[in-house]
Amino acid sequence: MQRIILKAKIHRAKITEDNLNYEGSITIDETLMEAAGIFPFEQVQVYNLTNGNRFETYTIKGERNSGAICINGAAAHQASKDDLIIIASYGLLNEEEFSHHHPKLIYVDEENRIIKVRSGD
Repeated sequence: MQRIILKAKIHRAKITEDNLNYEGSITIDETLMEAAGIFPFEQVQVYNLTNGNRFETYTIKGERNSGAICINGAAAHQASKDDLIIIASYGLLNEEEFSHHHPKLIYVDEENRIIKVRSGD
């Protein structure tokens, strides 16, 4: 049996831009994506801590070390500049894989710079 398990999350990121007219997705600073092990065009779920909205979209690589977190397209109706969000990536694991899996937990400051990386236990 396979289960959907948290692979990684970027915790309390601040949205730096929202762009309703872009074709869609969430743009994430390349440094944050690499730290979390999230790939370009990977599906993610976004949890808006500011207004409670939740949505899923796919990722686009943003400029490295820019702190960029941009909500694009229709998702810009769900989140706005300066909102705090959690970006979560999930994967399908079988029970053997799950027994040694530890999600990557990335914590950022108010400028979306990494302040702590943990491995979930």
